[in-house]
Amino acid sequence: MKRNRTYNLTVFVALLLLASSCMVGPNFQEAAVEAPESYRFQDSTATESDTVNWQVLFNDPVLATLIDSALVNNLDRLMAVSSINEARAYLGMAKADLYPHISYSGSLAYGNSQAPSLSAMSSLNAVANVNWEIDFWGKYRRATEAAKADLLASEFGLKALELSLVTQVATTYHTLLDYRNRLEIAQRTLESRTESSRIIRERFDKGIVPEIDVNQAEIQEATAAASIPVYERSIAYTENALSVLIGENPMPIITESSLEELPLPAVVPSGLPSELLERRPDILQAEQMLKAQNARIGVAQAMRFPSISLTGLLGLASADLADFNSDDAFIGSLGADLFGPVFQFGKNKRRVEAQREVTEQMKFNYEKAVLNAFRETEDALVFISTTSRELEFVSKQLEASKNAAELSRQRYDGGVTSYLEVLDAERVLFNIELYYSELLQKSLEANINLYKALGGGW
Repeated sequence: MKRNRTYNLTVFVALLLLASSCMVGPNFQEAAVEAPESYRFQDSTATESDTVNWQVLFNDPVLATLIDSALVNNLDRLMAVSSINEARAYLGMAKADLYPHISYSGSLAYGNSQAPSLSAMSSLNAVANVNWEIDFWGKYRRATEAAKADLLASEFGLKALELSLVTQVATTYHTLLDYRNRLEIAQRTLESRTESSRIIRERFDKGIVPEIDVNQAEIQEATAAASIPVYERSIAYTENALSVLIGENPMPIITESSLEELPLPAVVPSGLPSELLERRPDILQAEQMLKAQNARIGVAQAMRFPSISLTGLLGLASADLADFNSDDAFIGSLGADLFGPVFQFGKNKRRVEAQREVTEQMKFNYEKAVLNAFRETEDALVFISTTSRELEFVSKQLEASKNAAELSRQRYDGGVTSYLEVLDAERVLFNIELYYSELLQKSLEANINLYKALGGGW
């Protein structure tokens, strides 16, 4: 008897080892992607990059407070956190399938027959049931592998969302500063043109200038006045958008810095293109999604093979309550079940084929994420390169326009030229001032875009 028990235990251990060593389906292999050796518009004097805290990069206490609020209260982020918890729960469910399932049942009955001659009857049973499907083909191990990859993908997805959230808040904040700066320009221009209109009307009343000068001055004054509600509306829209990003109802946003006071990074290191594959959370997320889907091929393949389950029952049962604690009430059994498909008109085969195609799609999705990362980095670098030079030229243009407007005013007051020259010079100055403000915002946005494109690196 002892020898038989030893033999049975040996067979059982061998089955377990066999079950743990056999696993169908392809093992995950990293997708091969070709990275360029360098970026087209990379600064040759700055080739290293590292992770830098966004507070250091943006260097604005108001913006830092807004970003902190967004990273706590933004609803998209809270949804992403919940998705991670969901993925963690699914991983726990997948792991549970690797172990025996234990359940219990019990019943109690008491009654008597309608026949007066028969005595009362009673019965009681309490049973523990054990069912364990041996994972010969690795179905549950592949499912657990997929669940782990899904969890990692969710975590990388959260990091990608947080990075996007930081850049969204920063870009929207700088857009708000731009609109407020343009509003100040419009208000300052309106004050100047209102004063000019007053002076020209006085000159017209004295017969010094023709009426057309009055009309032209009034047109310029109205043009400046009409731009004010445009920027007030844009400011309100931007404040509302920023409020939603930080998880608040639409409200005014109090700022301390002006657009001109915000510094631009002097040198922008971008590192090597190959570093993006390890830095960008969206690429890492796409890789884990590919890994999860690759494991699901094994799950589908395992469903084509028979499954073996060990079943056991242990409990007590008695037809008489008085005998429930006796040795005769003990019951137990041990068995094995074999179940597998025979002919399902190619359903299981098509399931494997479908999972392979979905895996191919996930591979293309990963490659697309890599290409987009390279493109976004290249776009950000060329954006920085071109806007910095454009800003330099527009700055010179702005100074020249200010001087031209002042000289035109002096020439008109001296009777040397017509008011048309003054109007043209002031119109050009107004447009250049507005564009210069927009270009400052774009320069800041370019650095934000590079920060995001490099996966939060700098």
